[in-house]
Amino acid sequence: MDGVMPAGLRRPALPPEAPLAMPRQDLRRPPPAEAPPASPAVRVARLLVIGGAAGLTAVGAFEMFEALSPGGMTVLEWAVLGLFVALFAWIALAFTSAVAGFVATVAGGAPPPPVPAVLHRRTAILMPTYNEDPARIMAALQAIDEALSAGGHGHAFDIFVLSDTTDPDAWIAEERAFLDLRARTGGDDRIFYRRRPRNRERKAGNIQDWVERFGGAYDHMLVLDADSVMTAEAILGLAAAMETDPRAGLVQTLPILVGGRTLFARMQQFAGRVYGPLIARGIAAWHGSEGNFWGHNAIIRTRAFAAAAGLPHLGGRKPFGGHVLSHDFVEAALLRRAGWAVRMVPSWPGSYEEGPPSLTDLAIRDRRWCQGNLQHAAVLPARGLHWVSRMHLLMGIGSYATAPLWLAFLLAGILIALQARFVRPEYFPAGATLFPQWPVQDPVRAMWVLAGTMGLLLAPKLLAGLALLRDARARRAAGGGTRILAGIALETVLAGLLAPVTMLSQSAAVVSILAGRDGGWQPQRRDDGSVPLGQLARRYAAHTAIGLLLGAGAWAVSPHLLLWMSPVVAGLALAIPLVALAASTTAGQRLAAAGLWRTPEEVAPPAELRRAAELRRQLAGIAAPADAPAALAGDPDLLDAHRRMLPPVARPRPDAIDAALAVARARIAAAASREELLPALSRAERLAVLGDADALDRLLALPATAGGPDVSRPASPAASAGDRLRASPVS
Repeated sequence: MDGVMPAGLRRPALPPEAPLAMPRQDLRRPPPAEAPPASPAVRVARLLVIGGAAGLTAVGAFEMFEALSPGGMTVLEWAVLGLFVALFAWIALAFTSAVAGFVATVAGGAPPPPVPAVLHRRTAILMPTYNEDPARIMAALQAIDEALSAGGHGHAFDIFVLSDTTDPDAWIAEERAFLDLRARTGGDDRIFYRRRPRNRERKAGNIQDWVERFGGAYDHMLVLDADSVMTAEAILGLAAAMETDPRAGLVQTLPILVGGRTLFARMQQFAGRVYGPLIARGIAAWHGSEGNFWGHNAIIRTRAFAAAAGLPHLGGRKPFGGHVLSHDFVEAALLRRAGWAVRMVPSWPGSYEEGPPSLTDLAIRDRRWCQGNLQHAAVLPARGLHWVSRMHLLMGIGSYATAPLWLAFLLAGILIALQARFVRPEYFPAGATLFPQWPVQDPVRAMWVLAGTMGLLLAPKLLAGLALLRDARARRAAGGGTRILAGIALETVLAGLLAPVTMLSQSAAVVSILAGRDGGWQPQRRDDGSVPLGQLARRYAAHTAIGLLLGAGAWAVSPHLLLWMSPVVAGLALAIPLVALAASTTAGQRLAAAGLWRTPEEVAPPAELRRAAELRRQLAGIAAPADAPAALAGDPDLLDAHRRMLPPVARPRPDAIDAALAVARARIAAAASREELLPALSRAERLAVLGDADALDRLLALPATAGGPDVSRPASPAASAGDRLRASPVS
């Protein structure tokens, strides 16, 4: 090699390091900067949204009290009232925020700032990945790179693939896909790849590692997710916004769901496209500069992030202690605490992502998010947080805590009905008195309270549909007014049936977390949502049983009560077939053929989405090799590049011996061939071998089969290869 780059890696996989300190923040320390006051428009929006929600909650609480108290209040009725007030407040805030979003939609949103002919600041586009399909990632990045370069702005952006992959075969597939991406784009000087040997602190730690190693060279970082695609127009608008507003610390776009194929994914995609913009405009109206971060499709001022958003370690054991799991909310709160503006720009187009293909996949992801959001209870007391930032944290907690509250509310309501039907009343629970306690409720008033609650729940959907119908271009692209309204009706029915299933799953997750069980970190499925029927039956058997029990309890009281509870009872009792139907690609495609749940991006996708989809089809053959060592042995360029991309060899410490590597070395020494060795290596041992140049050379020096010739030995002796690796510039 002697200083000449191999064909597979003509330039280093990483640029020169530009370290930037990112200290962990002390939540007990006073804030380093005071946040400027909100604008008058934002203050008015907050008064109307929060004040309106408080007023509606007061009315709802009064009406429910009147419905429950004609004969005095029992302990169970007080419990129902308390649960109702908490849940109604949540619904009321969503309603008033949606009304604000409708007003903002009618008024029209501010367009992105004009992009200057030359961007004067450099931006790094970061693509974190964890055991993902490399074809998906590289297709999206190539589409983005081509669009930026076509507009003459490619020089202002570098692209980083930041891998936390722990699957050895997927790791080698990523490296091969990275080399191919560079070759296709000619991006040797602007497309980079880094894999961490230890994925400490998950995605937040992945980003922090990049900041501390390379952040000093970039003014901004645009954080993507593994399923993200953004148009050049959107990216340039974000970069221009950061250049024109020196107070901006973070600007968050509204990612629109695309690419859904299953019934569930298409339902989520349609709902996100119809309701999402209105909801996002509503929260942006009253969040102002105290906005939130959703973890991706957002641009961040690098030095501000490094100085203000280093995540603390939380005290205690998992699942509440340790590193912060749902990092985005906390990072936004810390940025605002330091005086930086955090804004959402929901009216800017060109930001896209994909949704989970099934309710089961959503539940798996929700389990991790639930743990992270409940963990925010330890961040709430932090000194110096803006009160709106505390609301974000509380709302994140509430998004999962409300599930067991809804379940408790339903159970308490049934218990009251069962008590009235089967338990003899206790007119004098406190002893002899002239004033007996009559166990009486006002059913007519209770019915009107329920109707009003349902109206508040459904009103945001109707407002969002009306807002979409006002947009002639979007209305036509979505199939016209009739199909939009039919789609909203169908989505409301199916979402209503699936909501009790989600409620029960989230309730179980909350209980599991409170019991101290950690959810771990599982890679996400992106396309196929199918699950064998036996697995579905085992996973949702409890849902079915609880639904049947609720139905039996309601029927025991009255057929009318069962009728009122039919959406909940039917959703739970039919959980298994409903979840199976929702995960069906066939059902999703039949609905698409009928023109239902169409979205403008599906009918007329922007050039970057079309290009990414085209590239994914072309790159579909880039699957993880079944045998990573064999893939390296059969491709000298890939092997050479892999060696160069390994981190420097650190001197081992007696207290930090890599057990997996030590065992793997022993197995290699005892093996007669790779055919004999590889089945004996665990996943951790294979990963350790691929991450150690010397161990890898020893493995590849073995013949492929027992008694066979050594056809895959590296061209040079293993020892000298390791020496050259240590002497060459490390990527």
